Amino acid sequence: MFGRRKKQETEDDRPGFFEDAETDAADEDTDFEDDYDAVSEVNGGPYDADDLESGADLTVGEVGTRLDLGSVLVPMPQGAQLQVEMAPDGSPQAVHLVTQHGRVTVAAYAAPKSPGQWREVAGDLAESLRNDNATVSVESGPWGREVFAVTPNADLRFIGVDGYRWMVRCVVAGPSGGNTADSELVATARAILRDTVVKRGNEPNPVRTPLPVVLPEALAQQLAAAHQQQLAQQQGAAPQQPAPQQPAPQQPAPGPQGEQQASPAPAQPQQRRGESGSAMQQLGR
Repeated sequence: MFGRRKKQETEDDRPGFFEDAETDAADEDTDFEDDYDAVSEVNGGPYDADDLESGADLTVGEVGTRLDLGSVLVPMPQGAQLQVEMAPDGSPQAVHLVTQHGRVTVAAYAAPKSPGQWREVAGDLAESLRNDNATVSVESGPWGREVFAVTPNADLRFIGVDGYRWMVRCVVAGPSGGNTADSELVATARAILRDTVVKRGNEPNPVRTPLPVVLPEALAQQLAAAHQQQLAQQQGAAPQQPAPQQPAPQQPAPGPQGEQQASPAPAQPQQRRGESGSAMQQLGR
């Protein structure tokens, strides 16, 4: 589980490997070792793909189908919808699972072989959120520490798990009061994380680098079609602005063919801007 077995097979024979990790943890914060050891007490994942049975269908989860996103395979809760966040270059940046209780986002990052990246990331997150005037607390969850923040727009919970050369971060966003440790939203997020599979790959990525998100072909085609439709609508509306600046003909003339064929923007409600300014494409499932 969690790449823990692989770590022991490849590095147990290194002199002082675990001793050094324990010493560093004790020097920095005495409760880190307890947080990391709590991972082994979780019944389930997240799993390292290399630790699962060879040839197994990773899209078949414990309670349903896992969505293959390249670096992670994430189970789809009943009734959930997908929300794809696009980077400025048009590539998928994140995939959110939108449930009736709130939004859950699972992403994988490159990490060192030794444990402890989530501990550092959690500290940085807490500091950043406090700087943004959020009310922040650190709570104990099934995998150790969880960062909980109350912001004006939503209650946020960050859950992290260290694996072998990877770290998974689950971001849970819900309405005020709906993101507590005993809420339906958090129970759903933990169930998703418990059945997630990580495909780290062998690429030498710098630590904390997000592992690439690759959309399934059908989903990518839907997204591309919606994007093309939006571009066509924008191009059809564009000639309306410069027209008054050109010499006006003495008799009425039909507009450019593109204008005549341009239709209202039926797909526009499906696209919106995220808080970070990235395009968000709502795709039903």
